[in-house]
Amino acid sequence: MAERTLNGIGVTPLSGVGSVVWYRPEADLPEPPEPADVDAESELARFESARERAADELQAERDQTAERVGEEEAAVFDAHIQFLNDPQISDGVEEAIDGGLPAEHAVQDAFSGFIEQFENMGGRMGERADDLRDVRDRLVRILSDGERVDLASLPEGSVVVAERLTPSDTAQLDPERVAGFVTTTGGRTSHAAIFARSLALPAVVGVGDELDSVEDGDEVLIDGEAGRVVVHPHEDTKAEATGGSDVEIRDGEVETRDGVEIEVAANIGTLDDIDLAVERGADGVGLFRTEFLFLDRESPPDEDEQYEAYLQALEAFDGGRIVVRTLDIGGDKPIPYLDLPDEENPFLGERGIRRSLGPDSDLFETQIRALLRAAGSADGANLSVMLPLVASLEELHEAREVIDDISVDLDAVGIEYEMPEFGIMIETPAAVFMADEFAPHVDFFSIGTNDLAQYVMAAERGNERVSDLGDYRQPAVLRAIAQTVEAADGDDCWVGMCGEMAGDPELTELLVGLGLDELSMSAVTVPHVKAAVTETDTAEAEALAARVRSASTKSEVTEILTESQ
Repeated sequence: MAERTLNGIGVTPLSGVGSVVWYRPEADLPEPPEPADVDAESELARFESARERAADELQAERDQTAERVGEEEAAVFDAHIQFLNDPQISDGVEEAIDGGLPAEHAVQDAFSGFIEQFENMGGRMGERADDLRDVRDRLVRILSDGERVDLASLPEGSVVVAERLTPSDTAQLDPERVAGFVTTTGGRTSHAAIFARSLALPAVVGVGDELDSVEDGDEVLIDGEAGRVVVHPHEDTKAEATGGSDVEIRDGEVETRDGVEIEVAANIGTLDDIDLAVERGADGVGLFRTEFLFLDRESPPDEDEQYEAYLQALEAFDGGRIVVRTLDIGGDKPIPYLDLPDEENPFLGERGIRRSLGPDSDLFETQIRALLRAAGSADGANLSVMLPLVASLEELHEAREVIDDISVDLDAVGIEYEMPEFGIMIETPAAVFMADEFAPHVDFFSIGTNDLAQYVMAAERGNERVSDLGDYRQPAVLRAIAQTVEAADGDDCWVGMCGEMAGDPELTELLVGLGLDELSMSAVTVPHVKAAVTETDTAEAEALAARVRSASTKSEVTEILTESQ
């Protein structure tokens, strides 16, 4: 058969070959009976029973996902449980039952309106539509006595193909059996994409309706780096693409061709992420998202629990640098037991350092005590503390005063500690403009390109309708990065990057040319970025960066980068 290629969005720099297994979970319900034949009381009882069973399933899947994949990914099931118990949705189901619909039809009817509302919002709110579908399909399956497709027991070498994959679906996939997955919808920030990176699965999303032409049993190649799906691939196509998946795992720091060391680290959310980071050859941790220590519990972790967690990360990397970001909540990262405000635009509201110096000051002080103690341990020499969303010199000075005061308190009671490296994230235009003022007061900057791109371009990073504007290849974003690096020059302040951009091997040469000292990313991409570093010549990279900085449009940037490959 003739080879043909479908294009989508690659979400992992991995390739795989396998046989298509179409996954179509949505139930096809028969026509409902006449309203007069429906016993509303018994249907309401069936709905309540199904809701209880669904809650039990969701909690079990949440626990399983947290253990297998990590707390960051498992947290999405909390949203599903909230939707399951949302009074607006349950009232809609009850109203439909009172109107003469059986429970399963009432669920489909009530959920459809909310799903449409979320889809019309786009962005991160648009992704909530998939969460609602997950809850709806689960209730309908339970009510109609349907059997759930066991995605954990697919034949070895299966490629799952679907219109979309919900978190419940993706969490079932076994990387030992599944060669990857492809979806009609989705983007780099969708739940499916996040799970793919965590599970190190080849994946391409957002292929569109062309995917309907692929049939069960077809052999396909998934190229998660190039974002393509090759149907009936020739042997040379398979050899070329899958050969790139076997990138050498390099332990220890790597150098460019002319001997410039670049630190390549991993982003982690939980201690469970450490093993994969070590396996993939990460030099250390460039972003320890500590908010995940605070999730899935009824109260915050105490000082000793946090101290032990930071020690565990330090011991795992045996001298590698561990950059710990202090608690970054608000925005899209709520914590149930905290009194977070209901803000119209939480991304521009009370989040990050703003809460640490305000309503969460007690949590911040406890965390700093644990971090200073960990830095003073035998393995703590390379602990670094990083503050999120600093936008003013006043915030920086106030945070330093808190740290200094805590060190005095520890001295007074005779507790061993050390002052760790101290840095801030560069995530806002304000931080870029003030970087030259910040640099003398810190040891490092870490550029968070996900937030930086959305704030520089005023384009919410999860909104597919403005995804082109929010791309980190936009000239304004690239100039913000360059300006930050220049501001640190001469102040003994190293500069790292911990956003999605850092994990894109096609941009490694550009980032080296812009002067980045450290790159931190999802663990799965570490070997690919290390390989790209070793193939880079610094002089050529600097020339590339100069050309890119002179570009006025994203298309010009893309053309320059393409020519350099």
